[in-house]
Amino acid sequence: MPVEMRMWRIDGQQPRPLTPAALPTENELHEFLKRDPSLLGIPLLVIGSEVPTPYGKRLDLLAIDGDGNLHVLELKRDKTPREVVAQVLDYGSWVSTLSRDDVIDIADRYLGQKFESAYEEVFGSAPPDELNSELQLTIVASVLDDSSERIVTYLRTFGVPINAVFFTYIEDEDRRYLARSWLAASVDAPTSAKVKSTSKRAPWNGRDWYVAFGGDRSWEDARRFGFVSAGGGKFYSQTIRALPKEARIWVYIPQTGYVGVGTVTGPAVRFADARVEVDGASVSLAEQPLLGSYMHAEAATEDADEWVVPVRWIKVVPESQAYREKGLFANQNSACKLRQEFTLDRLAERFGIHDDQ
Repeated sequence: MPVEMRMWRIDGQQPRPLTPAALPTENELHEFLKRDPSLLGIPLLVIGSEVPTPYGKRLDLLAIDGDGNLHVLELKRDKTPREVVAQVLDYGSWVSTLSRDDVIDIADRYLGQKFESAYEEVFGSAPPDELNSELQLTIVASVLDDSSERIVTYLRTFGVPINAVFFTYIEDEDRRYLARSWLAASVDAPTSAKVKSTSKRAPWNGRDWYVAFGGDRSWEDARRFGFVSAGGGKFYSQTIRALPKEARIWVYIPQTGYVGVGTVTGPAVRFADARVEVDGASVSLAEQPLLGSYMHAEAATEDADEWVVPVRWIKVVPESQAYREKGLFANQNSACKLRQEFTLDRLAERFGIHDDQ
């Protein structure tokens, strides 16, 4: 059974119990959750309401969390208790098949803005490459009968990611209160076993890469001498070294924005061995008048050293003209495959890049 939620009003020294009441309308809780899904206790972005399914039914609310996982929220309303359990399982079987593009299409239609921008407004970062890899099913009700509670609890023992949340509505003179309790112990960890959907990772076009260029490095150096670099530890050096020749890279300065696009012209080499072209001659990069710092205190190993990748720039802008908007892909990797279509489209438009460049 869920934890019973009782409230008392304290007048002087005498607590006075407040009596639960029915919501004024059946749709009011639906509207509450649409406007503020944090009522459930976890950060969520609602991406669909009354979502049509291929089976003639409409899913009450569809939301997404900060890991890119979907949450099916089914309100009990006038359904019989056992019917709502079957209904949420049926919706889950459909939602688990949604591709990344399906998820974004549903969200774009509902949100009235680009999904990527709305996602960053709520979670503070761009959506992950993989969406809908796991699924959570939640029944929202004021009460469930004992048999339905037993069914939900039983399903959870087999790893079905289902839970029920109960909202108690209380009126006290001119004030209204909404209290919440969960059937299972914690909404933050509804079940230790989660249903894995088929892979919803964004496809990669085989060409575009993201490169983060920051720290003590200078973008002016990179623009002038034609390179990107990273190092100071395995986490940073191993990804920059993975950049292949002919890769098209989009360079991002952390906390600033995208500043350039170019083509990799050769393999990564250690900073001490890097050579660049100046006035038609090949010269040592380390011997040039650099503005940034590329040496590391413990660079005796390959992983700790700075690694330099030569680049032929297609289009670059000064750091002061960096391009940034909500929803653009960015992470801490020195380099990784750039899969997000939203980011690629925005960057191509901003930098005037065509597929043949």
